[in-house]
Amino acid sequence: MGTPNAASTAACLRLSFPRLKLALLIGVCGGVPKINGCDVFLGDVVISKTVAQYDYGRQYLGHFMAKGTIEDSLGRANKDIRGLLASIGTEFGRERLQAKAMLYLKNLQEAARHKRRRAKYQYLGVSKDNLFSSKYRHSHKQSCDTCCDGSVRICELAIQTSCEDLGCSNVHLVKREQPDEGGGHSPAIFIGCIGSGNAVMKSGEDRDRISAEHGVIAFEMEGAGAWDEVPCVVIKGICDYSDSHKNKAWQDYAAATAAAVGRALLERYALEDGNGDRGTGGSRRMASCENDAATTDTRGQPSIVKFGKHNAGFQAWSVNGSVSGLTFGGK
Repeated sequence: MGTPNAASTAACLRLSFPRLKLALLIGVCGGVPKINGCDVFLGDVVISKTVAQYDYGRQYLGHFMAKGTIEDSLGRANKDIRGLLASIGTEFGRERLQAKAMLYLKNLQEAARHKRRRAKYQYLGVSKDNLFSSKYRHSHKQSCDTCCDGSVRICELAIQTSCEDLGCSNVHLVKREQPDEGGGHSPAIFIGCIGSGNAVMKSGEDRDRISAEHGVIAFEMEGAGAWDEVPCVVIKGICDYSDSHKNKAWQDYAAATAAAVGRALLERYALEDGNGDRGTGGSRRMASCENDAATTDTRGQPSIVKFGKHNAGFQAWSVNGSVSGLTFGGK
């Protein structure tokens, strides 16, 4: 989608729903191999504490300098969101969130089995989760003028070819302690700064450099656009390692894990908001995407917010006529 489109979409939502309290931006992203010393695996989920627009800055001869002043940076989340993230920031809180998300993930996978066009929400296995050294490029090793000219360029054919077909050597795989699959894969949850930009990150070396400079734990393309427009939490499932070996095989599973965590976090938010807002009683009503025009009814009853088929990525819930939150997906 990109940050400008995300900003435009979020601005329209804010105009339509001026009392919006929370937006969940859910989708997939590229990950960083290690977060706070812990190995990261495909299907794990990141939640934004802050968002860094790492490609916003000045291009000098030979180097790029991102803007880092207070005036240039994105603001921090509001008090309600900071309180919500604090409640899951402890080890106990995070484990509870992971356990709840795992239940929702299993329900989603089970429901998908009964669909005619089955989405691939199943875990692909540790044998398919390969992390290569950041300096090892996904390129032809011989007989290619572009890949073998001594530069860092990669030809279009190599980009479109899988690691298996291209012959990427397992010698360059990073050795990691793989997660135990005995009880089924349980995605880990990481909370931190998410890097947001207008280009897909496909370089292991640039990934490591930007991660070190800005402290980002993942890369995506919508968070910076939505962040300053609406009260927002970015939730993304890791579908690749932000390097040249990335492919789309893990996107369905990563999207499912992110959706499961989003549902679990939404439930947590509803409980906390219900305790803190006495006028609402904590009631929530989810709306389905049905009609072509969005409509709200604010006369004392929980509003049903309906979206057309062209906006099927959106959901909303409300309390006593006041729209409390929206979820919308992205890459």
